[in-house]
Amino acid sequence: MLFLCYFVSMFTGLTEEIGTILLVKKTAGGLYLTIQSNIAINSLKIGDSIAINGACQTVTDISSDNFSVYATPETLSVTNFKEYTQGTKVNLERPIKLSDRLDGHIVSGHIDGTAVIADIIKHGESFEFTFNTKEEFLKQIIKKGSVTIDGISLTVADKNNNSFKIAIIPHTYTATTLQYKKVNDTVNIETDIIAKYIENYLSSNHNNSNIDLDLLERNGFL
Repeated sequence: MLFLCYFVSMFTGLTEEIGTILLVKKTAGGLYLTIQSNIAINSLKIGDSIAINGACQTVTDISSDNFSVYATPETLSVTNFKEYTQGTKVNLERPIKLSDRLDGHIVSGHIDGTAVIADIIKHGESFEFTFNTKEEFLKQIIKKGSVTIDGISLTVADKNNNSFKIAIIPHTYTATTLQYKKVNDTVNIETDIIAKYIENYLSSNHNNSNIDLDLLERNGFL
């Protein structure tokens, strides 16, 4: 039976736990991952959704201290999953409940693509990460806006034509897998869902409005 992530699952981009990859098993069409996690002990059941480095996956098996998921070819094509090996650290987050307070920002768990860490600079106890990514994703990223990096809700400090920067506070650095990252590592990114809807609306052939992204940004909507 093939388990699929429910489209209604939503996340906030606040990492609950850092898990460790115990097993990577390649198949003809996808990839099985087994992940060591304290969350698995009491809080997961088969069929549940969970974000692994920002990618919404469905739990297919559970043991005493680990769980497994199956990553489809589509997931492998847009994420960094294919780079995982035994011992890889990953950010984990369960979906929010309707009664939960929404911290972070609205995250769908649907990865758009990847970015490459171009630079890491330490400023006292904080860090500045620079990421290079495709132009199609940069169009959906704005200064002071939100972006998800490996499942972490972050605020864009700056951007230019081919990269964007994130300022990382000490807590975020130590509570996530960013502490293990180095230059040239690949990360999953999910751009802001509101930016996607706006871009889609503005690019529609049926849109005759004079509203554009520059106007929205200048008036505080982005």
